[in-house]
Amino acid sequence: MTKRVSRRWRPRSLLQLVLLAFLVVMLPLGILMYQAGQALSELSRLADVSARQAVEESRRARVLSNLAVEMERSARQYAVLEQESLLELYAERHGEFQELLERQRRFLPEDDPDVVALEEQLLLLSQLPELEADALEVWLSLFVPFAEHTEAMRRSTNRQIDASIEMISARAEAVQSRLWLQTTALVSASLVLMLLFSWLIIRPVRQLERRILSIGSGVETNDRDTIQGPAELVQLGDRLDWLSTRLSDLEAQKQQFLRHMSHELKTPLASVREGSALLADGVAGEMTSRQREILSLIDTSGRELQRLIEQLLDYNLLQHNQRITLERVDLATLVKATLAKHRLALEHKGMQITAFDGPLEWVVDRTAMERILDNLVSNAIAYGEDGGDLMIRAHAGRDHLILDVANSGEPIAEHDRPRLFEPFYQGRSRRKGPLKGSGIGLSVAADCARIQSGALALVDDREFDVCFRLTLPYQAVPLSKENNKIEPLELGLNARSEERWR
Repeated sequence: MTKRVSRRWRPRSLLQLVLLAFLVVMLPLGILMYQAGQALSELSRLADVSARQAVEESRRARVLSNLAVEMERSARQYAVLEQESLLELYAERHGEFQELLERQRRFLPEDDPDVVALEEQLLLLSQLPELEADALEVWLSLFVPFAEHTEAMRRSTNRQIDASIEMISARAEAVQSRLWLQTTALVSASLVLMLLFSWLIIRPVRQLERRILSIGSGVETNDRDTIQGPAELVQLGDRLDWLSTRLSDLEAQKQQFLRHMSHELKTPLASVREGSALLADGVAGEMTSRQREILSLIDTSGRELQRLIEQLLDYNLLQHNQRITLERVDLATLVKATLAKHRLALEHKGMQITAFDGPLEWVVDRTAMERILDNLVSNAIAYGEDGGDLMIRAHAGRDHLILDVANSGEPIAEHDRPRLFEPFYQGRSRRKGPLKGSGIGLSVAADCARIQSGALALVDDREFDVCFRLTLPYQAVPLSKENNKIEPLELGLNARSEERWR
């Protein structure tokens, strides 16, 4: 049911999700651009209207001042010359002044005292008195306050223009503040949407990455996350589930094959070795030296084949069962047992053996340690120099143990070193003997070191051509099952071992 619900909200494809993300993220920015354009258009319109109005009102105020001067000049000329043309000119200027004053009054406040005074004086100046000296002198004296009020009206017009400009500036600042707030809000919304869609895209990718890592590491969990995202990624998750199931089936088949193969091989091999042992004991009669040589070759090949089978089983076991049992073990005893196991091969090889003396105790997994020593000694026998040297030395410190297995012979090539511990990898060095190795001996030894939190590496040595170094950390071992206390071990070498290490 949950899966059905999740499919309803997820996009049908990754392309659709990406396009939707771009569209939704760009939407707030588009709104911001539209609002900014509208605000700029409004400010531009206000600035244009104000500029035109300021120019027009300033020009009109200037024209009114000029008309007032011309009216006074015409009136005084008429009082002196008494020409009808001057009277007509005065009447014309008077009419123009009255008309422009009406227009100017729309721009100025209604209760402007200068405009009111000009209207009253303009009414008085429209009545031309008789040409008597006293009346004419009083009438002409009206032009002085008339000019003063005209100039005052012009200054008032300028103040009104300045107020209009300040209003536009304040409006521009308000618009700017609003734009900043809108920009902050919408850009924040875009960032939130960007993070949201990034999460919607990255989340299924991370889920797929975790799924791939779990498949690659071989650690499969039961609580698999349901891939939620575009259909392509969900389908890819289903393919990974199928691949994981397929790999698990193949791994199970491989383990079953190795188990069956080892059983099928060891059964006839045991019969062959048992028959060769009976022949060697003389059950079928005495044998010639030539027959004994052939029988020795059969027995040697049988032991080698048994070792290869055991290596395959060890490799398969280490890949799927990495549980260890720690105990205090004398490593010198393990080394002697390993050398005794390979005594015949070492004698046939003619190698000179030098090993450290015990006791040297360390907390290890006995089985894993035996596999490490067995594979390293086998490797030295297979690739070492005939009649050469084999050195096994060890040093136990307070925090770690170092054990070296070195031999003389052909050095390992540089291009083989990075892949030396890979399973089934065989370098260019030729193995000595009639049988070819499986290429998993060093891999098994490295895995046995790793499960004990140690490491196996190829190091350079001044005395030997090939030197493998095992490094194991200090580990505590339970003292008893009753209290499950951990007793730290104080280990060290005896005097003879220290001297041999130096």
